[in-house]
This record gives sequence, C-alpha cells and structure tokens, in this order.
Amino acid sequence: MPGYIIHIATAQEYLRKHKKEFSEEFIEGTIAPDFTNDKSKTHYGKSPAYTNLNNFLQNNSIDTDFNKGYFLHLVTDYLFYNKYLTKISKPQIYDDYDFTNKYLIEKYNIIIPKSVKDKVFFKEGKPQLLSLEMVNKLIEEVSNLNLEDIQKEVKNNNPIWNSYKNLV
Repeated sequence: MPGYIIHIATAQEYLRKHKKEFSEEFIEGTIAPDFTNDKSKTHYGKSPAYTNLNNFLQNNSIDTDFNKGYFLHLVTDYLFYNKYLTKISKPQIYDDYDFTNKYLIEKYNIIIPKSVKDKVFFKEGKPQLLSLEMVNKLIEEVSNLNLEDIQKEVKNNNPIWNSYKNLV
C-alpha cells in the first residue's frame, strides 16, 4: 500500500483535476482502507498487493464522496503494486514513505487530516524502493483517471484491472 501522504496527494490532485470541490469525506475515504490491521478485508483481496476492484464494486457503489475516495485508494494500490513497484521489502517501503513525505507534502500542498497526523513520519535519507519520479508518475496517472470509466472497465472484466504481479 502506498503511504498515507501518497494517497492524500493523489486524492487532492484528483479533486483538482476533475474540478471537484475539496471534500473531507473524499479524503477520509481515500485513507480509510489502511485504518486496520486486516487489510485483506478493506482491500477486497488477500492483501493490498492483490486489491480486488471487482469485489469492492460487487459490495459497494461509488455514489458518495467517501466511496469514491475509497475506490480511488484501491485503484492507487492496484496500480502501485502491479505497474509501478518492482519489488517490495516491508521494513524498507515504510522507511521510503518517511523519506518521501516531506517532499510530497510541499510539492502537492497537502493538508494532513487529523486522523492520520500521528501516523505520518519523516526521515532524512534517500528512498531505496521508491523514487520521487515514480511516485510523481503514480500520482499523476491515477489523478487523471475517471473513476466511472474504471468502474465500467472492471465490471466488464477488462484484464487491465484483474491481473496481478507477484512481488512478494
């Protein structure tokens, strides 16, 4: 799962690019799936690396800001693991989030919700698994997507949204 700041940057950019008013409900939906120890339930697959968008859509609609934000989170995770990330190491990936947080907060003028302020950390150093270029590309790609189009593609079993890369 991308860190909270990556998800918030993606959500804020999505709202800006789609000319939507800032919505705390949308932002809360974007971070909600990671507020648990059992991410298989909140990501509708065996882990965030295997996020199942179809399972989410069978149980939910994207008719509220919260659900749209939640769906954006799942799309971000899906692309992060299946398109952008080439390998994973749990201790290192969390350090990499801490290394990139300050940069992303400044670049995207992120407003950190109270619900995650105590979960966002900062470290000095260079990311090992992530690069700033890769994270920026992920944020840009996902924030340009149309959630309604993805919903249709998922429901029509487009293989873009249901093939998984084995990183673990």
